This record gives sequence, C-alpha cells and structure tokens, in this order.
Amino acid sequence: MRRACAPRCLPHRQAAHAGPRVGRDPAGESGRGRGRGRRRQVIPTSFDYVRAKNLKDALKAMGKSTKVIAGGHSLLPLLRFRLAQPETLVDIGQLRELKGIKRAGGGVKIGAATTYRELLESRELGTLYPLIAEVTEHIGDLQVRNAGTIGGGLAHADPAADMPPVMLVLDATFLLQSKGGKRSVAARKFFKGPFTTAMKPNELLTEIQLPAPAKGAGTGGAGGAYASFEQAASGYALVGAAALITVAKGMITRADLAFTGLADTPFLAPAAAKLVGTQGQAELIAEVAAASVAGVEANDDIHASAAYRTHLGMVAARRALAQALARAG
Repeated sequence: MRRACAPRCLPHRQAAHAGPRVGRDPAGESGRGRGRGRRRQVIPTSFDYVRAKNLKDALKAMGKSTKVIAGGHSLLPLLRFRLAQPETLVDIGQLRELKGIKRAGGGVKIGAATTYRELLESRELGTLYPLIAEVTEHIGDLQVRNAGTIGGGLAHADPAADMPPVMLVLDATFLLQSKGGKRSVAARKFFKGPFTTAMKPNELLTEIQLPAPAKGAGTGGAGGAYASFEQAASGYALVGAAALITVAKGMITRADLAFTGLADTPFLAPAAAKLVGTQGQAELIAEVAAASVAGVEANDDIHASAAYRTHLGMVAARRALAQALARAG
C-alpha cells in the first residue's frame, strides 16, 4: 500500500455543473495560503492506493471510505474535482478473475472488469444479445471503450448512462461480493438514485448475469432496440430508451421498455405491458410511448428543460418500440 494522487483527466460533466462548491475547498480555503474563497487547483486529495493481486485481496481492502477503480473513466474526474475523497483506492483493473464472457445455463455471465471493447469483440454476445453491442457503440469514444468496464459503469450509476436501461429490459442480475459472502441483486432493484445503488460500502460488483435470450414461441422471435438523443458536446444521452419485444404467431407476448436520462435514475415503464396481446399497431405504440413518460418527474438542467426531456423521451420510446417490433418480426 502506498500514498498516491490520481492523474489529471478531462473535466467530468457532473463536476462541471455540480454547483459553486466545485473547484473550492470544503472549508472555503485553498489550502495553499491563498485565503478564504479563492480558487484552488483542481487536483485530488491524497489517498492510499491498493493494487489488488486477486479478488480476495480486493474484498479485504473494501470499506466505508474506499473507492474501486478499473478503467477509471468515471471515477478519475470525480477525484480530480474532489467530489469523491476516498481514504483508499482499490485497483481491480488487472484481475483476470473479473474479466471475460462465458455461457452459463442458457445465458451469459460477464465479468465486471470486462471492457466495452471486449463486449464489442465478443461474437457470442453479439449473437445472443445484439442490443448490448448496439448500445456499447454509443458509450464514450474509442479510448473510453478500450479502458472503461461494464461493471464500473453500472456501479457508477450515472442517471444518463446508456447501459443501465439495457440491463433492465434484459432482466439482468448482478453478483455482489464482500469478504463476508456474496448475494445476487436484480438489475431492476439495483439502481436507487443518481449515482446510488443497492451495493453496500464493503461490496464489489463482480459479475453481470444475463438470462437465456428471449425467444418467441411458434412463429416469431425477439427484437431489441435503443434510441437516444445525445448532448452534442459531451455525447451523453439527454434521454435514451431501450426496448425488448417478443412476438409469437404475429402477436406480442412480451414488451419491456426502460429509460435513461429522463429521470434521476433509470427505470422500467409499466405502460409497455399494454402492447402484450396486440400486433403493435403504430397508433398503439405511440399511445404507449406517451403513457410511459406521463407523470414522470423529468430532469431539468442547462441541457434540456423537463418538458423538452419528456418530449424526447416519448419520441425515443416510440422509435425504440417500433424498431424492436420490426426486428422481432
């Protein structure tokens, strides 16, 4: 274990708009003798750095004042702006036991430290869950996809991240581990609020478990789609909608729809169930899309008003549902 400070990185969109305290010491002093209320250098506080040799080593280091780093594209900006001030940083980026994609019981298990690039390179994942590959291409740029990990992004729980709604419609399960044991949490119960999850401070997300791909019974199949509107400068989704539809003998037997960016946490839209037992006519899809955003307390910020986000959510939902249905047919 050694003392360290994280390297500099590009400003984070949340840090850039987090309010007047960003860029100042909590006590209003620079810490360098420049006086109260003056600007300070945007650098992290010091912390203990632990490079875990194995999973057991990582779990042993977990605690209330611990942050975990793998790819770092989410955490490093928070460290730089002191929005995160951990006493200990645990590096799991090199743990092979947390990497990889493998078949299991008809479904697939993905190690939490698997990078987005590795998701895209997996032919098996692309065949069984093409929606994951489609959405992964929306995440960051080439550098982010090379370093960023699926587990890191999910644990970060950014309310505008692209992957969470996909996990919701696929009905994924997350394996959480601590030195005291392990437990499974459904993706639909994992996201609790902006940057807040069901994980305890001493727990680590180690695996994403996907059930067997949805298939239609008789004549039909399953289709998924993702539609989003992105903020031009950052590429983050103002609103995104993921849809998964199963069709059998020309009738919809399952319909799931989930949003990101619209509210303070990704969520499933119960209104999608209205499509079950129908052929998914265009006017019905439009009605379901409108009902899905009705009554939602939409985010309101410098990028989009609540009313505009609600409208974008309706359009994204309509497009995602229509495309998912077309692919299922």
